[in-house]
Amino acid sequence: MRTAKDYIILYVKGIAMGCADAVPGVSGGTIAFISGIYEELVSAIRSFDGNALRLLFNYDMKGVWQHVNGVFLVVLLSGIGTAILSLSRLILYWLKTYPEMLWAFFFGLIIASAVVVGRKIRQWDAPVIISGLLGAGFGLMITVITPAETTPASWFLFLSGMIAICAMILPGISGSFILVLLGKYEYVLAAVRDFNMGVILIFSGGAATGLLVFSHLLNWALSRFHNITIAALTGIMIGSLNKVWPWKKVIETYVASGGQTKPLIEENVLPTAYLEATGRDPYLVCALGLAIIGFALVYFLERLTVEDASQA
Repeated sequence: MRTAKDYIILYVKGIAMGCADAVPGVSGGTIAFISGIYEELVSAIRSFDGNALRLLFNYDMKGVWQHVNGVFLVVLLSGIGTAILSLSRLILYWLKTYPEMLWAFFFGLIIASAVVVGRKIRQWDAPVIISGLLGAGFGLMITVITPAETTPASWFLFLSGMIAICAMILPGISGSFILVLLGKYEYVLAAVRDFNMGVILIFSGGAATGLLVFSHLLNWALSRFHNITIAALTGIMIGSLNKVWPWKKVIETYVASGGQTKPLIEENVLPTAYLEATGRDPYLVCALGLAIIGFALVYFLERLTVEDASQA
């Protein structure tokens, strides 16, 4: 039974997830995993099933609420919504103004996340190691794919919602970055900004469909092949580090629909070469400090989760 303090902590975890999902390259699923709510979240999403519909058709609203873990979802989603509506603006400002320091923070966070999640593997064997290597390869591949120009057709927008939401609940894969790859990141953000309900409803429908289908698959994998699944997720996080390396040199650009010139292909460089390649200060000391803070924050969240579990 959760206390008021537990729900406050859950709300803060939701804020952290929302901040992560607002940045292409960082996954809210990673935050859920390291904060100890991942499996409960997947289970709550999966509970929107035939039993929930049966309870709903019988007008048993209390039963529906309990079946889908309603309080948990409302508190968590409130935190996510708070972050997206408020703190995401601050994050996007830092992403534009001080990208080196922001990416360094997330780099430290993801390294620690991979360590924390990897420690959940109960037994190492050949299939687990292979799964981890495949996950790392997949995570790396996702980060080097060049964003594409894609059709604005409704069917593709629906499909984009399905794929992006699946990525958002996977540790290590950013749903926002998937939208960038699919050429729909700015398109969807513009729709939200302009309250284009046609686009929002189609995208949301795809997201809801993908979430319900994928949560069942993920829950099945975690229950049947726990070590292999965790190894794959850990590998994905390690592979995704390529995307969040703080110091990058732009190789090729493209002109977005709004007329802005944006990076298309980037190359990771050492901090010492960053100033020469870009003319920007690498903020090496600050970046290293923020990476350490990000690393420490993960262990703080894990410690908080362990203490909560021991008191339960």
